[in-house]
Amino acid sequence: MGRNVVVTGGGTGIGLAVARRFAEHGDDVTIVGRRREVLVEAATALGARVRPIACDLTDPDAVESLLGDLPSRIDVLVNNAGSREIGIGAGAHAVLARWRGDFERNVLTAVLLTECVRDRLAPGGGRVVTISSIAALRGAGSYGASKAALHAWNHFLAAQLGPSGITANIVAPGTIAGTEFFGGRLDEAETVRRSGRTLVGRIGVPDDVASAVHYLASPEAGYVTGEILNVNGGELLGR
Repeated sequence: MGRNVVVTGGGTGIGLAVARRFAEHGDDVTIVGRRREVLVEAATALGARVRPIACDLTDPDAVESLLGDLPSRIDVLVNNAGSREIGIGAGAHAVLARWRGDFERNVLTAVLLTECVRDRLAPGGGRVVTISSIAALRGAGSYGASKAALHAWNHFLAAQLGPSGITANIVAPGTIAGTEFFGGRLDEAETVRRSGRTLVGRIGVPDDVASAVHYLASPEAGYVTGEILNVNGGELLGR
């Protein structure tokens, strides 16, 4: 029998690959994100098991309104929504906008939804998997700090959910091609440079991350919680 899976940021890149992986294994998947047209296109491509819902996950009112469209029982929650604040500028106001934007998009998107659906997580087997980044471990200004905040929150969450038999883990990808994160900056030269920083001689693809997420969401991973699974081809060690 299929599980009920919710994937945020499920319209493109890593989130799309994660949604596809669960749908292919017979699960019913709800993908959530800000851009309705992107979500609808993704759901159409992935098939009848995937349902799109548009929501701004940084808005608590929108998150509360979203609850009526989510399954009453959630077996797997994948917190993938996030982005990097790319606004540039000098001065205190620019710094505030950059740091606040990264915190809202990367931390609040995960925390608000998780807290609101906590009582729907399946006892005795529920899974929460949150996507972080190698930036949290290497240091990358406001973006890295926001992703590092997820690590501390996940430790707290794992302790909170553990008595109910629910696990909470982090997947921290390195450089992943095929996402919107880099825009046009991940050209051939940059790909070669980043590949050389890994131990396996290549950068990752969304399916690499989807495989890790699917494992942590599996029954086999029931004794793994509060952990950070690095998926970076050794990039962290090869820096």
